[in-house]
Amino acid sequence: MLMQGKNAFEIAGYAGEVLQPGHSLCSVFQMSVIESVPAGKAICWEGDTASYLFQVVEGVVRLQRIIGEGRRVITAFHYAGDVVGAFLQGDFLFTAEAVGDCKIRRISRKSFLSEVAASELLRPEYINLLCKQTAAAHEQMVLLSKKNAEERLCSFLVELASRTEAPTQDGLLLQVPMNRQDIADYLGMTIETVSRTISKLACRNIVVPEGRHNLRIISLSRLAQLCGNADVFSVKNCHRVKIH
Repeated sequence: MLMQGKNAFEIAGYAGEVLQPGHSLCSVFQMSVIESVPAGKAICWEGDTASYLFQVVEGVVRLQRIIGEGRRVITAFHYAGDVVGAFLQGDFLFTAEAVGDCKIRRISRKSFLSEVAASELLRPEYINLLCKQTAAAHEQMVLLSKKNAEERLCSFLVELASRTEAPTQDGLLLQVPMNRQDIADYLGMTIETVSRTISKLACRNIVVPEGRHNLRIISLSRLAQLCGNADVFSVKNCHRVKIH
């Protein structure tokens, strides 16, 4: 089972894109108190009025929905510095839960939008945030609709690796805060397929499990090649491009 704990990314050297205090969206949350959220506890519930926005201060938060027959779908993971619920207007479209022990700040939607509307510096920051979240949703649609199991898992691991201090370094020790069931529900796979795919990558000496909680990426370049993303376009290979 992969690691699930509040210090997962701190130990791994998490260096994701975090909004800095000052004239940024982060400054809007600075007056809010920090709340501690234990692992597995919900921050908000699907269907409730989206009266608040949340900023993840520490830890990882998963966004999930329950569909027919009790099946769970995880639509996103949010990390330190991320804002949860920025694109919503009415009700929450998801339940947000702490993966491990987390710390968050919250602000009312009314106050947040008032601060953004009143600041020429915050308005482009807000638009930029919405664009990034839209792009992430687009990438997830491509992953779920066209990529096979190996491509999905490799894409997920490359994304996690990009959030570390040495995202291009071979031999990178990656500690994953979510368990394999979380990964499966995020990638539209079964937990058995996740485990089997990790074993196949280990046999090819691309990703090797270390202990119960760690994954060592032996070759990040080979892992990236298995993500199923488009080849770099050039005049030499354009005649080989086919649309399926």
